[in-house]
Amino acid sequence: MTGPLKGLKVLEFAGIGPGPFCAMMLADMGASVIRIDRPGGAGIDGINMSRDITGRGRRSLALDLKKPAATDIALKLVEQADALLEGYRPGVMEKLGLGPEVCRIRNPRLVYGRMTGWGQTGPLASTAGHDINYIALSGALYAMGDPAQPPTPPLNLVGDYGGGGLLLAFGMVCALLESRQSGLGQVVDAAMTDGSALLMTMIYGLKASATWNNARGKNFLDGSAPFYGCYECADGKYVAIGALEPQFYAQLLEKIGLSNHGQQYDSSAWPALKGEFARRFKTKTREEWCDIMTDADVCFTPVLNLDEAPGHPHNAARKTFLSSDRVTQPAPAPRFSRTAATLQHGPPMIGKHSFNVLQEFGFSEDDCHDLVRKGVVFTAS
Repeated sequence: MTGPLKGLKVLEFAGIGPGPFCAMMLADMGASVIRIDRPGGAGIDGINMSRDITGRGRRSLALDLKKPAATDIALKLVEQADALLEGYRPGVMEKLGLGPEVCRIRNPRLVYGRMTGWGQTGPLASTAGHDINYIALSGALYAMGDPAQPPTPPLNLVGDYGGGGLLLAFGMVCALLESRQSGLGQVVDAAMTDGSALLMTMIYGLKASATWNNARGKNFLDGSAPFYGCYECADGKYVAIGALEPQFYAQLLEKIGLSNHGQQYDSSAWPALKGEFARRFKTKTREEWCDIMTDADVCFTPVLNLDEAPGHPHNAARKTFLSSDRVTQPAPAPRFSRTAATLQHGPPMIGKHSFNVLQEFGFSEDDCHDLVRKGVVFTAS
């Protein structure tokens, strides 16, 4: 095990989406992450757990938390952990006897991470929701998509992962750093509404500066500008253009055979110019455009699908993707010059490490077998 978080002990209460993504990032960075699973849990519906790569790098302890003995086991682990993270609705961990106040008594320096959509407080705190709802409330969703259509969800990247899992991981590391100075833990309340709003900081700044319009499809980063968007090629594949700066824009016009068309940021000219760009890009294949744009500062790339991206020469050179257990997946990031982050192992089966974890935390082999007989602990079949 390597990485800048080597030696850190984290308890993860199994969930879906942003919580597991946060735990994956911590594990990628070298933390020892123990996932407390529910017996018989199956992860995300329709996904084979061995292919659920956001579960990589941890060990699995399966407990029936409806039984007091399982709660006692979890609290014994809390006593020796540096951090805990959970993604249940507010109040669920308290009902299980594992809320932050109880855990703080067992371990005053514990950093307790809570991942929700709405946060631990507020009128919507106990309401059901998903990524699309959280980014809708933060203003992020409204800004995305074709103005002639309803807003387009950007997969679940902005709420679940950018505004959720990444925000929680950052908060956990911040609190852990502070805990080293104070000797005290604290609760990290990470909400996807807060996180997706934070990701929109620049856009809110542009709006305040009167350089961003509330109307979708009228702004230079939302796909309406001819020099910032995607175009279909003759073979049905796509290319992406991001020529925001005038020097890049000038080269783009040269490469596609257009003379200068007035002021680059004159939005009244954008619709007609975008149509002309679309017509020209469709005259050649994606590969032909890649050849034409080679060594040009145009801010140009092919739009690659999930099968193509891992094989691109740049991604291959940087080892942006790796293969583990015959599954191609993104490699740990970012890069460190001295404490390299590595993929420890693939996603575990539920209960695979139950005995191993319990013995590490002081339980005897006889204790483990007894707990299995009583239906408190479960092991992978």
